[in-house]
Amino acid sequence: MKKVSLDRALLLFELFRTKKITQNDLNQADSKAARLDDKMDDFKLLVVMCKDTLAGRYKMNKWNMSVIVGTILYVVSPLDAIPDVVPLLGWLDDVTIVGYAISKLSDEMKRYTLLNKGKTT
Repeated sequence: MKKVSLDRALLLFELFRTKKITQNDLNQADSKAARLDDKMDDFKLLVVMCKDTLAGRYKMNKWNMSVIVGTILYVVSPLDAIPDVVPLLGWLDDVTIVGYAISKLSDEMKRYTLLNKGKTT
């Protein structure tokens, strides 16, 4: 992704990170996950972690939660560095933001997975 597009994507991500997430956003995230290719399973895990945190079934610090919220809202928002209506390229920025979130949250994701091994949510 070009430097200008990446900078714009990160700026939008920071904006979304401070917003409140709704059930509708979470539902849209579930439906858009399939377009994230090899990041799909990790993105779905982030969505489940968010749902469990909001429901009080899991505790994480506010910074990590804000990264998850920002990532989900970025993926579901029509405001992107590259609009989703642009074939293939429109999802490239989403995949990049999800990859960024995964890199920042890898320890939290491992912790969540270990704590919830064998449980169903």
